[in-house]
Amino acid sequence: MDISSIQLRLSSAEKYPAKQHVQRVASKLGVSDGLLYLLGQYALDIEDRFAISALIEHVDADQHHSVTNRKHGDSGVISISLCSGVDVPNCCLTYNIKEDELVLYIPEIHPERVIWMGRPPTIDEAKELYDVDDVRHNSAIFPDLKHWLCANTSSTFYILHPDHKPDLHFPNLDPERLQRAIDQARTIKDSYEIARIRHANDVSAAAHTAVLRNIRYFSNEAQIQGIFEGTCTSRQAKKQAYSVIAGSGANAAVLHYTANNEPLKDRQLMCLDGGAEWENYASDVTRTFPISGGEWPSTEAQAIYKIVEEMQESTIAMLKPGVHMLDLHVHAARVAIRGLLGLGILKGEEDEIYAAGTYRGFYPHGLGHHVGLEVHDVLGIPILKYGAQERSFGGHMSMELLAPCRADQPPLEEGMVVTVEPGIYFNRYELKRAYLSDPAHSKFIDEKALEAYWAVGGARIEDDLLITTEGYENLTTAPKGKAALEIIRRGHDHS
Repeated sequence: MDISSIQLRLSSAEKYPAKQHVQRVASKLGVSDGLLYLLGQYALDIEDRFAISALIEHVDADQHHSVTNRKHGDSGVISISLCSGVDVPNCCLTYNIKEDELVLYIPEIHPERVIWMGRPPTIDEAKELYDVDDVRHNSAIFPDLKHWLCANTSSTFYILHPDHKPDLHFPNLDPERLQRAIDQARTIKDSYEIARIRHANDVSAAAHTAVLRNIRYFSNEAQIQGIFEGTCTSRQAKKQAYSVIAGSGANAAVLHYTANNEPLKDRQLMCLDGGAEWENYASDVTRTFPISGGEWPSTEAQAIYKIVEEMQESTIAMLKPGVHMLDLHVHAARVAIRGLLGLGILKGEEDEIYAAGTYRGFYPHGLGHHVGLEVHDVLGIPILKYGAQERSFGGHMSMELLAPCRADQPPLEEGMVVTVEPGIYFNRYELKRAYLSDPAHSKFIDEKALEAYWAVGGARIEDDLLITTEGYENLTTAPKGKAALEIIRRGHDHS
């Protein structure tokens, strides 16, 4: 982080509510004494980055993080962001629960490094920028910890992971409970956090709109990724919440497709899943639209989009406090079954198809997840989680086993931000491997009718929804449906 970005953040009159957030974490711990110790992002020299990059072979498409994070650093970076709003490398944080004192430790300024990496904030700048009680240099952390240990011999020292323990002896060390408390504290978003998620969505909407205006002129998936990321960057959102998914044709049926390098020629639909990050808070937005122009390329493509549209709109209308995401997921699955029955792709009775789980060949993922400091944000118990078994247990079919999530999930609460992202996919490999080859499923699938839909690939629509007192507010403003088609037709015409 260089001085220009520091000045940009200092220009905001609203400080990150660090004390409020760390107090929330302490309340989830349920203790009145102890010291929280959080490590942030660890910046590597350029040579170290090259060495580490050579070792990296795989990164999850929805959870991409910089290689500059220390070991077990992802949780540390997220946690120090929640408790301080700090995104400066090489910082750490302590919170004395009994004294209600939050102290930020920042790196000293090394003059010889400033010309290469920029200048980190001074103590006075950090005090102005962050909602903390004190700011000190990192050189003070060990003397401060020793002083706390001498004065608090019976108190507990809380860390996120055993590897985060400083090289000191702590009689009462707890490397487990802090992470759970932070996860629980992240569930309900305050007004500051909601504003960041809202702005991230606004940036994402601009990027999705830019793609729609130019899709007729593109010939490769890479161009879609390029204009999406470029639009976000030009609006000061320089980080993506996850790697952009720009899947055309059959690639739209690969849920976490990120190669984004194939030609668009002769393909029907684009499934664009892209979300910007703003001041550490994520957005998660997916749109599906025709590639060649502002009209549906086939009756099959339009029909599938309409089913997914109904899946999303009907489940969004059901959002409110007290509702279980599992119930919404089941509702969306039944909408999908009825739609595919209407097209002749599925055959038989709705209840039997649902009981067999055959719908999962076309709708294989859950309806949604939390959004916040991570695109797949956390909760003590996730609102959707895949069950251990997928079909039956002792001949009994339960709702938990019929949906890819657990029945003990907590209900939605006011202040949660969740996605609603139904989809229907025609993944030739998966359908043939697990469904058309299995008589328990193949008896419900008309393989001849299916032939007309392979070229569709898949369709997904995803918005970020804030749960409110009476229902919900849709934070996602990216065009979809008829509005998206109209933008494609107009192209570069901004009128």
